[in-house]
Amino acid sequence: MSFTGKAAFSAGTGLPEIAEDVSDIIGIVSPYETPLLSEIGDPQREARSTFHEWLEDSLLANSDAVNDQNITMPTSCPEFDVADVSKFRVNDQIQLEGSAEVMLITSKTGSTLNVARGYGGTSPEAVEDGQRINIIGPSAVEGEDFPESRFTNRIRQGNWTQIFTAGVEVSGSNMAADHIGIAEEMDYQKQMRLRELLRDLENTVINGAMGQSSPAGSASEARTMQGIIRHIQTNVFQAGSQEVPDGDVLTENMLNWALRQIWEKSCGNVDMIVAGGAQKRRINSFLEGSRWYGSEETRVRSGVQMYESDFGVCRVILSRWVPSGTILLLDSSRISVLPLTGRSMHFKPLASSGDYERGELIGEYTLELKNQQAHGIITGLV
Repeated sequence: MSFTGKAAFSAGTGLPEIAEDVSDIIGIVSPYETPLLSEIGDPQREARSTFHEWLEDSLLANSDAVNDQNITMPTSCPEFDVADVSKFRVNDQIQLEGSAEVMLITSKTGSTLNVARGYGGTSPEAVEDGQRINIIGPSAVEGEDFPESRFTNRIRQGNWTQIFTAGVEVSGSNMAADHIGIAEEMDYQKQMRLRELLRDLENTVINGAMGQSSPAGSASEARTMQGIIRHIQTNVFQAGSQEVPDGDVLTENMLNWALRQIWEKSCGNVDMIVAGGAQKRRINSFLEGSRWYGSEETRVRSGVQMYESDFGVCRVILSRWVPSGTILLLDSSRISVLPLTGRSMHFKPLASSGDYERGELIGEYTLELKNQQAHGIITGLV
């Protein structure tokens, strides 16, 4: 028999009868992947309250800034005002940013430091208002009395949990009937709604905002979590501003500059760069000047999965939920997405009052983002 290109069988009448040819696999076109949640992984614990809290601490600061617009004789002045005099102690050695001169603090009064210029044979250099001061270290006198006690205060931070729900309802007839591509309609609907909720959870983890008037929620107002973008307040770099290099187009120089700013402000280790499609393509373009192809090469590779710099080795993650002009620079060791105890995604059957079965998919989660100054964002990119 010649090949006809049709799927046919004989029904016993001698005439070919065309059968319905439908694959047993249902194609889902809507995006539901959760690359960030997959990269972060499952948490090691659960949240135990609808307001989840954690403690943060920091070491005593070892830098400050000159805060004196009336400096006279900048290369020889023995005193100048600083932003926070409590950071300094007598006999501290200090050095101004960009200067080779070392100074020794001899006394302090009010907001003024009195210093010995050109300490240790170094050459005095100009002091400018706003210049950063680095504290090299203390030097105690032998037999000196007990020094003043200094400490930092632990800070309580927190985030609210958010409830994610979806309803499922299937008629009795639908449950009894055979279906193409699925074994059981109720199970299929559960899987679809679960995919939607996980998708929405990732989107909320990135972009979510906490309610202002009633963050705890009420009988008429939902409780919402604060997402990553709105958690980060310190290292927010606006592309196109004076301080950020290279205008409003992401370059390797800009990315390294931002990583360096985060490194200087914290002991964090940025190990994730999360970007949308447009900025992921910009990162891929970093390779353009160094691509090499052999004469027999038939495959073109244009994707950066890992970016290694002096300030960390970063996995580059493509997430469609990051705004197009934004990239996130994250330390994954300080990020967790936690369920409330007993409230991870689950299905709750509900009473039926008719010829149908119904239930609800429920999950309650929160974002724990520790030490927001250990993370960063670049915004305003084109």
